[in-house]
Amino acid sequence: MARHSIPDIIERAEPRGARGIAPARPLAVSLLLSLRPAQWTKNLIVFGPLVLGQRLRDGVYVGTLLEGTAVLASIAAFLIFCALSGVVYLLNDVADREADAKHPIKRYRPIASGAVPVSVALTTAALLGTVALGAAFWLRPAFGLLGTGYVGLLALYSGPLKHVVIIDVLTIAIGFVLRAAAGAVVIGVAISHWLLILTILLALFLALSKRRHELVLLADEATSHRPILQEYSPYLLDQMISVVTASTLLAYAFYTVSPETIEKFGSDRLVWTLPFPLYGIFRYLYLVHQKEGGGSPSEMLQNDRPLLVCVALWVMVLSVIIYWSQIPILTRLIG
Repeated sequence: MARHSIPDIIERAEPRGARGIAPARPLAVSLLLSLRPAQWTKNLIVFGPLVLGQRLRDGVYVGTLLEGTAVLASIAAFLIFCALSGVVYLLNDVADREADAKHPIKRYRPIASGAVPVSVALTTAALLGTVALGAAFWLRPAFGLLGTGYVGLLALYSGPLKHVVIIDVLTIAIGFVLRAAAGAVVIGVAISHWLLILTILLALFLALSKRRHELVLLADEATSHRPILQEYSPYLLDQMISVVTASTLLAYAFYTVSPETIEKFGSDRLVWTLPFPLYGIFRYLYLVHQKEGGGSPSEMLQNDRPLLVCVALWVMVLSVIIYWSQIPILTRLIG
């Protein structure tokens, strides 16, 4: 695969004539961009327990001050984690502002470019974090503890943990596990071991693919922008990705046919959904290796239509199978 120089990367990442200075925007807009709303799709994992826990049509008591549906509780959890992830991004960008200022793409981030002062970013992070965690504890104390753990862990990642080989990607993966666990806690369902296993494996797959993308795309300049990359090589990352890919697919296959799953959903048809993760992961690997993607999983999901269609169909078919007995017309037609 061809390697790219820094000028090549800049040419592809920036519109012609946009180099040199950050776009002029109101402070409020720059601050919102620092929260990285495009990355909030990662928080959709909190809806996993809602679907797999068969709570889409159930009411659930979610705390001493709030009673409502499981759907509303999950939506609240999603919004809270969007706020908490925004806090993490603010802290990360403040910590990395000097290194980001030397990066051909990241130097245009609001904090690195100076569009958002450090004092404003830290004040916003403190206020937003306080409000979000307060809301989390109000919903459920256990949910608040998981939210606090998530912020604390990712704050440590912004500090020392991202400089420790292998621990860096494991930390990112555990962040996804905490989201999934929080989604279960907020609606009062048992945390599925299968969901946690699949979450950490899939998160590792995405994190390792991102590391590979950075290492290959930036080539010799990679370690100057992310020092931990000097501990990795494309070959090592390919080996890790291979292990995680196989483990993810096998875990999902075993999950669909396990007696526990069949008993829980009253159906052995979940195995019908296996082609979707197979195609999705293979499509992602194709984009990483052949199209030099993988830098942002959220952007790839939003911009690659086949991948987006695959995920949408997977969710739809999975939901139909899980709620089979609750859809009388399907029960009568298909049995």
